[in-house]
Amino acid sequence: MDITLHPGPLQGKLTVIPSKSQAHRLLICAAFADKPTDIICPETNRDMDATAQCLESIGANIVRTPRGYCVTPKSHAVDSPVLNCLDSGSTLRFLLPIMGALGVYTVFKMEGRLPQRPLSPLWEEMERMGCNLKFISDNELRCQGQLRPGDYYIDGGVSSQFITGLLFATSLLDGDSTIHITGKLESKPYVDLTLDALKQFGIEVDDFHVRGGQVFRSPGTVTVEGDWSNAAFWLAANALGSSIDIQGLNPASVQGDRAAADLIPALNENITVSAADIPDLVPILSVVAAANQGAIFTDIRRLRLKESDRVASVIAMLTALGCEAQATEDTLTVYPARFTGGTVDAKNDHRIAMAAAVASTVCSGPVRILGAECVQKSYPRFWEEFKRLGGNYEQHLRR
Repeated sequence: MDITLHPGPLQGKLTVIPSKSQAHRLLICAAFADKPTDIICPETNRDMDATAQCLESIGANIVRTPRGYCVTPKSHAVDSPVLNCLDSGSTLRFLLPIMGALGVYTVFKMEGRLPQRPLSPLWEEMERMGCNLKFISDNELRCQGQLRPGDYYIDGGVSSQFITGLLFATSLLDGDSTIHITGKLESKPYVDLTLDALKQFGIEVDDFHVRGGQVFRSPGTVTVEGDWSNAAFWLAANALGSSIDIQGLNPASVQGDRAAADLIPALNENITVSAADIPDLVPILSVVAAANQGAIFTDIRRLRLKESDRVASVIAMLTALGCEAQATEDTLTVYPARFTGGTVDAKNDHRIAMAAAVASTVCSGPVRILGAECVQKSYPRFWEEFKRLGGNYEQHLRR
């Protein structure tokens, strides 16, 4: 589906959607808890559904309710499950070490760019600690063997999702384990989200030392808080001249993308921003920067490993809309310019599509977004909300 948007500000009241990052983690904890858990999460998306369906495939019972999910924990072993992760990196990287901890022969199916996204050094560390991993086709990965408790070593600069996966896995092992993080830990707030979810289910982790034999104790009901990552698009729209009353955000959240609240106003001036802890914000921050005084984004290497090569996608988006940006290996420079409009290929990347939509509000001409349906990954109602807030667009279905 392609969409053509016409310039104009947005206005109205909006309640932000639940945090995808927190939902993944709470679903996993609930699936291994000692009793059922109600998860308050009134909206879902493609990535959340991927995790829920995979957990069902290994024996949990997950029922969608008007308020969210009712999760009855895994009560029996499932032989040789096939887990379809779709294109969700979180689902694969969290559940791969979990299945290694359970010692269950498992096949993981993947879609989109997911088979090309890195699994090293998690792969090597899992094999060192007892598992055997192998690609059995271009989009299928087999995991067999069983992880043992002990000392795990993982580079903190590739993906915080590897650390989250190991935290879940070692929590399920009988013996004590310690996760040693080498190098710089990037996206630390996502690890903090994991530690917070584990704590809500009674699992204590002391300086990445995980005591064996702990029980996931259901708190009965947990609530997925509002998502700062997707709220950043509406915050950016306001910075560009819209008037949206944004509700449902927790200002004390441990979500790393809460930084958007401070970074977006700061982009009134030319500043340097490290993307180390906020890789998902770069597309929309680049739009705000271009509309103001420009900016320099550092620590961008990992952006090349997202749903698209997000460095190349951001540059292509800005260029298509009349702006200018350039990159070195680890730096993205965005120059100030006037948005003219044009055609943006979303590259199957939800954050590129939504960033281009926000940019359209200040363009001098229409913006056409190719592959606009990719917002299903994190924000299925994005286009509906955009229109409700006064956005003017037409959809074009491809034959």
